[in-house]
Amino acid sequence: VQLQASGGGLVQPGGSLRLSCAASGITFKITALAWYRQGPGKERELVATITSGGTTNYVDSAKGRFTISRDNAKNTLYLQMNSLRAEDTAVYYCNVKAASVLRTYTYWGQGTQVTVSS
Repeated sequence: VQLQASGGGLVQPGGSLRLSCAASGITFKITALAWYRQGPGKERELVATITSGGTTNYVDSAKGRFTISRDNAKNTLYLQMNSLRAEDTAVYYCNVKAASVLRTYTYWGQGTQVTVSS
């Protein structure tokens, strides 16, 4: 299984970035996908989730600014981030949960750095 995250970079406050996470090798049913982030000196936190049915949820600080989406044909997860703030600076990780009849599986991408600074 491989989750390849990309799209991070340096952006000025108020700018936008779109993160992508390409998944391959997952053979079990995907139940949910998510983006997490870990800022400097902080715990990893959940930013946004999207279920297999398309239901989305966001951390309060991301509501109205971030949009999580998925392209099933491309096996790719996205996070569109607008109106970026300095406090959004973090390494962003994609996360996939899948399930078989017997157990659940959790997969992580390698992380992509987002830096918001003038």
